[in-house]
This record gives sequence, structure tokens and C-alpha cells, in this order.
Amino acid sequence: MHIILNGEPREVGDKSSLSQLVHRLQLTGKRLAIEVNQDIIPRSTHDSYILKEGDQVEIVHAIGGG
Repeated sequence: MHIILNGEPREVGDKSSLSQLVHRLQLTGKRLAIEVNQDIIPRSTHDSYILKEGDQVEIVHAIGGG
């Protein structure tokens, strides 16, 4: 299945969850914000949120500073 990840085409497995995508990208445990089709997806739903063909996914790393 094809999605758009941060503006680039990407192939993912059918019925992939957001958690699986994060794991595949080796971003597990990092502070992230994830948006799918311009909707922010809460971390608490990443396991159950199943990606669909053509979804536009944006992953942003949260960076602290002062």
C-alpha cells in the first residue's frame, strides 16, 4: 500500500498501524507529533490507527529548547 510520508511516497504493509510505521522508521520512544490527512492523531491511538491507501502522514520531532 502507498502513503505519502513527509511529502515523499512510501510503501507500507496492508493494515499497518501508526505504531508499526513509527517502529519501522526506528522512531520508537522519541517525542513525536503525527498528523494524518491534516488531523493530529493522539499517541494513545497510534496502536489502533490503521493507515489507508493514499494517506498523507506528517511526522514531526518535538525538540525542547529555551
